[in-house]
Formats: sequence, C-alpha cells, structure tokens
Amino acid sequence: MALSVLSTPLQSSHVITLLFIYGCVCTYASSTETPNHSWQMEFSKMGAVNPVLGPNASSVFKCPVRRKNVRWEEKDVFNPAAVVKDNKVYLLYRAEDKLGSYAGTSRIGIAWSEDGVSFNNRLPSPVLYPAKDRNDKFEWDGGCEDPRVVESPDGGYVMTYTSYDGTARLCVATSSDLFHWTKHGPAFGKAFGGSYLNAWTKSGSIVSHPMPDGRLVAAKLNGSFWMYWGENDLHLATSQDLINWTPVMAEHADAVYRGRPDHMDLPTAAKKPLSVLSPRRGKFDSNLVEPGPPAIVRPDGILFIYNSKNTACESLPGYRCVNGEADPNLAPGTYSAGQVLFSLDDPSKVLMRSEETFFKPSEDFEITGQVGNVCFLEGLVFFRGKWLLYYGTADSKIAVAEASFYDHKGMPDRRAQARRERGRSSTETEPIDAEVFSRKAKSRGKSDRKVAEKQQQLRETDDKIEGNSTLIPVQLSESEDEL
Repeated sequence: MALSVLSTPLQSSHVITLLFIYGCVCTYASSTETPNHSWQMEFSKMGAVNPVLGPNASSVFKCPVRRKNVRWEEKDVFNPAAVVKDNKVYLLYRAEDKLGSYAGTSRIGIAWSEDGVSFNNRLPSPVLYPAKDRNDKFEWDGGCEDPRVVESPDGGYVMTYTSYDGTARLCVATSSDLFHWTKHGPAFGKAFGGSYLNAWTKSGSIVSHPMPDGRLVAAKLNGSFWMYWGENDLHLATSQDLINWTPVMAEHADAVYRGRPDHMDLPTAAKKPLSVLSPRRGKFDSNLVEPGPPAIVRPDGILFIYNSKNTACESLPGYRCVNGEADPNLAPGTYSAGQVLFSLDDPSKVLMRSEETFFKPSEDFEITGQVGNVCFLEGLVFFRGKWLLYYGTADSKIAVAEASFYDHKGMPDRRAQARRERGRSSTETEPIDAEVFSRKAKSRGKSDRKVAEKQQQLRETDDKIEGNSTLIPVQLSESEDEL
C-alpha cells in the first residue's frame, strides 16, 4: 500500500490525495466537515456475542478504606480500556458497587480473552481502587473511573483514569504487567504551579502508534507525547514522561474553560486550555464531546474516535428540543460517537470530522440500564487481523464491535476489501474472509472440504492481487452495506 503522508496543513480549496491502491487515485476533499466518509473506519456491532461482560455479584474483596468486604462489581461494569498482550485481549474496566454515595464507588477490574470476545478469565479483585494512599483525598468515595491504557516506548503501561470525589480529576498510573499499578496522582498536578489541581479534568486519550502485533505504543510527535482530554470541549496536553502533563493553552486571554457543560472552572487567572474540538448545535455532538479510545497515528493523520452527547431540553416535554439545538434523529441525552482526523504536524488542527454519528445505541442493553441511551467507546485494539472496539452500554455492561477491512495502521486493506467485493458479486451475502467463512460455514453444517476449497480459492486470488502491478481504486462509500 503506497501512501502520501500529509506534510503541510490542509487548505480548504485543495483536494488532497491520500491513498493509492493499485492504480487509480482515492481522494478526499479537505474540508473539515465532509460528506465523504471514506477516511473513517466502519465498525459493525458483534450482536451474537454482546454483551461480552456484565456485573458479577460473587466478586468480593476487602476495601482498604471501608475496612470490610465489598461486592465491588455487583452493580455495573462498563467503559473498558483494551490491551493486546501475549496474544490475548485484556480489558481493564470500570466496576461499581452499591455502597458509594455517587451511584456506587468505582474500581478498575481486569478480564482477558483468547479470542477477544469470550472473557471467561476475570480477576476476582480490582487492580486499581481507592485506598489509604496519595490519592485517597481525590478518589473517595466516587472512586477510579474510565481507564484508557497505552504502552510506553520502554515496554511498560500507562493508564489515564478519572478520580472522583465530587470533582473529576484526570490521573495517571503505571504498570509493568497490567495487574499491579502505581498511582502518580493528577496528570496536571504540577502544571502551572498546581493551578489545575482542583479543576474539573477527565478522560485522557494518549496519541499512539498502532503496531502490527496489536500493541498501541505512545507516540512522540515534534518531540513530545500528546494527549486529548476533556469533557465538554476537547483539549490538548503534552508530556515528556507520560506521567506529568501540561495543558496546551489558548493564545487569547479571554478564552473560557468549562470542564463540563454545567461546571465552570477558572483554574488560571489568564490563559485557558486550547479547545481543539467543540460541540455543534443541531448535531449528534450538540451537548458535549469527550475522548474515546487512544488516538492512533495513521499515514494521513491522527484518527481520533470521540464520544458525544445530544442536547436535552429539560424544560420541554420529553426533553425534546424544538429550536434546532439537538439532533432530532437521536433521543435527548443520547451518547453516540464520531470520528475526527487531526494533523500529524499540528495535533490541534482538524482535517476532517464526522457530519453524522457512526455509532449509536440500538440494542436493548444500550438503551436501557443505569443511564439509558449510551454507547461510550473506550477500548480499541488490532487483534488477529481486525480492529475490535470495546464500549460501555447504558453504563451497565460491556460490548464489542469489529472492523475487518483495515490494516494494523487503521488504513483500508486492499485484500480484505477485494474479498468483500467478490463476496457481493457472488451468491454469498456474508464476507468471505477465510477465518470468518470457516467459522460461519461450520455453524451452518457445511463440510470441512467445502471450507478448505473456499480458503484455497481465497489464497490463490490474494496471490494474484499481490503480484498485480495494475492500479485499481479502493474507496469506502457511506452507502455500502455493513458486513
């Protein structure tokens, strides 16, 4: 796959060539909001296996703060980070008990799977939780929420999470094995003389390089590590060590920082954090925008999946807005998701942004739960030839979606897309990826001989594609069917 990497900011009057695949050119209009969705990744919910993780009332551990045994994950589990390690997928997830005053105390649990969907292995105790330590004044009794995990260049792991005592604070922890974590306190604790220590800050997504083996390794761009963070607007921060972070500041002194829609913060007397993405009136992200999984570095930019909330007009019947404030196609207060492509040269520069949500609640367990109408995306990994996206459903359970037509960099994969096109032109209506075909054929009772013949045909065709020097276009269309 040959790619032209963007080396200068996009101009609105230009059309930038991003992708050459065997011959003709795939182009993307360079508007920051474009109807061409081919730069976005397409995911399909794995309905047959969802939800993949739910509450467990049998898990008991002795809380070091309460000094008694608690059923720490009996109420809800949701909002997981995902990590590929030793050819397994590990989920580090938020779990709630029924005791904490803020709808339960949150702790971080861990589960792992050989195939990415069957999480039969689960530690009975949390791996990160409030304790009598340096963070207890920030974590009790709301707890430790919403982890996101990447690998550091030295091979260890870095977790960003939210501590909650009535105020949300973005915190950092590190580990060498995912099971034992060292807390380092608030991410912005040392920034600007501690001005941000008590500001509402949360949801840190560290920009990372996706590796062929599925690891997400924190990326240095222009000499620094970068992190998107915030709830309401998205902001940026930089670091040299992945532990101590400094918000990127706005240049104009009249900037306003609002940690969340109903929470005004004035952490500094002068400049405020730079906003790189804001809510949009009348769209799916009209109320707030918030980081999703770790952002990934692609040849064409930084692909960032973000969570969002639709506006609810609480003074009106059914909370439905009537003056264009919200997306009328979504229920008031719905959490759905969008995608944005930032510049590699300037991580604050938006190149493209979703016009419509690509991921929204549709299943019963996404619509009904602790908080209804929520899909909250936090875990993203490349595993066994496809991308897996893990998300919280209605703040109650965990589910997964897949994207099978992209390489480990998150770019369209010519072989997988060619197989999809061949599948559409045949009587077979399902994607004929060899692994998927084998599994589904077996479930329908087809013989192993038939599967072997089909896989051999796929290998022979792939060999022809690999050796073909004639260029052909590959471009995803918004109207293409989900597979």
